[in-house]
Amino acid sequence: MSLSRRMISLLLLATSWSCKQKEASPSADNFLPQVSVVEAAQRTIPVYSEYVGQTYGQSDVEVTSRVDGWVTGIHFKEGGFVDKGTLLYTIDDQPMRNMVDQANANLAQANTQLVRTKADLERVEPLARMNALSRRDLEAAQAAYKAAQYQVDAASAALRNSKIQLDYAQIKAPISGIIGISKVQPGSYVSRISAAGALNTISAVGDMRIRFSITENEYLAFKRKYGQEGTSDLGQITVSLILSDGKPYPQTGKLNVANRQVDPETGSLLLQAIFPNKELLLRPGQYVKVKMMTDEYANAVLVPQQAVNQLQNVHQVFILNDSGRITPRIIRTGARIGSNWIVADGLKSGERVALVGNAVIKPDMKVDPRPLTWNYDSTSRQ
Repeated sequence: MSLSRRMISLLLLATSWSCKQKEASPSADNFLPQVSVVEAAQRTIPVYSEYVGQTYGQSDVEVTSRVDGWVTGIHFKEGGFVDKGTLLYTIDDQPMRNMVDQANANLAQANTQLVRTKADLERVEPLARMNALSRRDLEAAQAAYKAAQYQVDAASAALRNSKIQLDYAQIKAPISGIIGISKVQPGSYVSRISAAGALNTISAVGDMRIRFSITENEYLAFKRKYGQEGTSDLGQITVSLILSDGKPYPQTGKLNVANRQVDPETGSLLLQAIFPNKELLLRPGQYVKVKMMTDEYANAVLVPQQAVNQLQNVHQVFILNDSGRITPRIIRTGARIGSNWIVADGLKSGERVALVGNAVIKPDMKVDPRPLTWNYDSTSRQ
């Protein structure tokens, strides 16, 4: 091959390689920064607030002794369910039995005296009619008979009272429910005025009371929201629970009581809700979170918190236009709902907002938008 032919072949090969390199070189669009983009949503947002509450039984009744004496027996399983009328404790009843015996004796003596005075009266009356005895003797016999009747009544009352005291030596369950751990044991001395207080507590747990407090400002907002009647119709307000492990309680409850006054020391108002407890998941004394709707924003425009850039008091978002370029825009924010912002002014529903993050973005810069799905239904107020 001649030198000229070799040079032509090399030139054609170089030209072909240069064309292939140009075809393989990426376009400028392949270097556009990728940014996530969301659409501003418009929703009517119910706002829920959370409060720390504590559980109480439907009825929490203390079991106390109504007589003095030593505990001779415990007749229930601690922490178990007891029916109303179940025997719980027995107290040494010998002193009460002695009182019953004495009252029986006093009643018998009073009845004997009644019989004697009645016989005296029946003997005096005909003699008084015959003027064989004076009027004074008749009145004395009548008075003695009446006094004997009153003595019988008093002795009968004393006997009934002593029998009641004897019954009190057997302490029975006043309600049906779950009983706690006993504070006394057999051999313990109990008294009606003992400083130790109750022997035990029974809680009816078919329904549970949940008590929690709201601030005075929340009460005022609550009053305005539910009208002039305020808390008079609490049963229409539904509340939910979050248990200590973070899981929601499966059933909802309703408010039923608001305290008569705002606590002047804490500036809070105590509320109470009732929750069904068929599965006995709730026990008295648990701490829970109470979730209740306290406000509502109608037709609110929402964006994720990450879409809003804040510099001191200025809030800004980056809007993506139809040509794929982003421009900054100043907005006015409202309340923060969960992980989202309510935009009070400066943004319309459906406009595309860029989540810039750490990307270096300049105004009117073209970007590679990546649509992102976001949760705009988070409704817990921050």
